[in-house]
Amino acid sequence: MDFFAHQDKARKHTTVLVIYFVIAVLCIIASVYVASLLIFYGAGAKQATGAPPPELVLWDPQLFLYVVLGTLGVVIIGSLYKTATLSKGGSAVAESLGGRLVNPNTNHPDERKLRNVIEEMAIAAGVPVPKIYVLDDEQGINAFAAGHAPGDAAIGVTRGCMTLLNRDELQGVIGHEFSHILNGDMRLNLRIMGILFGILCLAVIGRVLIYSRGGRDRNPLMFLGLALIVIGAIGVFFGRLIQAALSRQREFLADASSVQFTRNPVGLSGALQKIGGVGSQVESAHAGEASHMFFENGMGKPFLGALATHPPLGERIRAIDPAWDGKFKAASSKPVAAESSRVRANPGSSRSPFPTIPGMPAAGATDGGFATNAVLMGAVLPSVGKPTPLHLDYAKALWNSFSEKVQAAAREPLDAIALVYAMLLSPDDALRAKQLTELAQQAAADVGETTATLWPEVAPIASRARLPLVNLALPALRQLRPDEFEQFSQTLDWLIESDGQIELFEFVLQKIVRRHLASQSGATRPTSVQFHTLKPLVRDCSVVLSALANASSSNAAEVARAFRAGAPHLGAKADALQLLPRTESGLKQLDTALDRLALGAPQIKKNLIEAGVQIVGADGLLQEREAELLRAIADTLDCPIPPFVADSEATGDAS
Repeated sequence: MDFFAHQDKARKHTTVLVIYFVIAVLCIIASVYVASLLIFYGAGAKQATGAPPPELVLWDPQLFLYVVLGTLGVVIIGSLYKTATLSKGGSAVAESLGGRLVNPNTNHPDERKLRNVIEEMAIAAGVPVPKIYVLDDEQGINAFAAGHAPGDAAIGVTRGCMTLLNRDELQGVIGHEFSHILNGDMRLNLRIMGILFGILCLAVIGRVLIYSRGGRDRNPLMFLGLALIVIGAIGVFFGRLIQAALSRQREFLADASSVQFTRNPVGLSGALQKIGGVGSQVESAHAGEASHMFFENGMGKPFLGALATHPPLGERIRAIDPAWDGKFKAASSKPVAAESSRVRANPGSSRSPFPTIPGMPAAGATDGGFATNAVLMGAVLPSVGKPTPLHLDYAKALWNSFSEKVQAAAREPLDAIALVYAMLLSPDDALRAKQLTELAQQAAADVGETTATLWPEVAPIASRARLPLVNLALPALRQLRPDEFEQFSQTLDWLIESDGQIELFEFVLQKIVRRHLASQSGATRPTSVQFHTLKPLVRDCSVVLSALANASSSNAAEVARAFRAGAPHLGAKADALQLLPRTESGLKQLDTALDRLALGAPQIKKNLIEAGVQIVGADGLLQEREAELLRAIADTLDCPIPPFVADSEATGDAS
């Protein structure tokens, strides 16, 4: 199953969630109605002293209407409230569980180990580095990933997970969580949290009614409150059932994806075995709401197996390690080796998951040997959302190819600003000097000077490293205050336009920064699918594909030929596409089109990326610059493409 099929399946699970939710609400309405009927009948019978008790009427339309309106009101308002609080993305979940945000420049050895593992996997997967949280008060071994999309994802781990697992075991756990990020599980998990909170609100209303004023003997609301608390337990039951129904099978899939990513089943198996010895309990008061998100069961063992949110631990271990002896491991906290830098990898020894082009030159020594200058078109789409161990090796080597000055800058908020500016400076000496002079006046204090210092370090970095470097800098940029972000955004606009021309890649890089830092300015973006068919997006597709065709060549005939090569891949409405002139497919139109296309169904995005591949590779292969442009555009659509990794042995032989 490819990335887009996973995304579509996760979207269909939302429909299943709604069905379960409707059934749960109907059962709760029926329970509240019966309880109300009996309570008010009992109160009426008690008041009729000396008279025959009133007849019990099972159908009371007026009472039923009140019950329906009241129950729906509580459930809907509660769900909307919770959904609004989760609009911040994964950080809202992490903070509700007591998580502490890890400083990108932390010197704590355990935190550095955790940060290094997550950063490497983010580069390998082609996604922004998630926010990293540690649940300091949780001694069990557990973890979770939460967010609406890769751009607002957060990964949280318990202190036990961070300190008791070795690097390989931690990598197995984090690989599992990255599977949830890439497969679209996070968005569904947040929806489950929002919807279930509305059901659980009935118990809160029940507590209020119990303490409502009135004589103890003549206050049926007190009894109704008691009934609502009992019915709230029914809501908890249905909530656990929904969590279990949509969670168990996805855990097996995430385990398998982690093993494929790391090619190290021993690491993940070791983590699960240590959980069997130490436990995975999460003590936070909000753990129940997020129980379906955890790496392993964070609650007590359920009374009924049908309510278990995770498969039995032994089954998960044997699925990836059939030779397991059935014994769980004891875990002891030992100091970890300092990770001031990663273990240096040899990029020349890794073989590429992307077919290379015989006779095409490999990247030179100044490029670090990380990628070929061209890759086959057919290798792009299958790689979306499916990183491999080769990408993980590449990520380690790429990070170590950066100078210490660049590494440090990526982790400090103001220095990260300077790092982004340095990537956009002109190679022309006179123009760059002018840009730096103006930058010193426009940017925050010392940012201009830091930018000038960083430029000699950044200039030799090949174009393929710009997108990973931005993704690495995002955690630091997320720490900017709103006023700092506003100044950064305005200066970024000026710098991109200062040379009198805006390259398409520069524009997309700017859009990626803004998209992933939208919360810094208080903005939120819709994340659910709003366009299920291509028809309302035909114009937007025309804009994107025309922009790509115009960027591929300045020759009108070649532009038209490239557009014709890509258009048929959009499917049924492809004949409605039009090659637009540059004036109608400029950056402003492209900005709007990408925002709308990001809300399209997974299949629409898949077809659009395939059409883009055919356009920029109309000559049969993708040049490095074209490939990185496609990766950047795919990022704005939440379709991460891993880096194009070189097979330097093959290319060396070919040359």
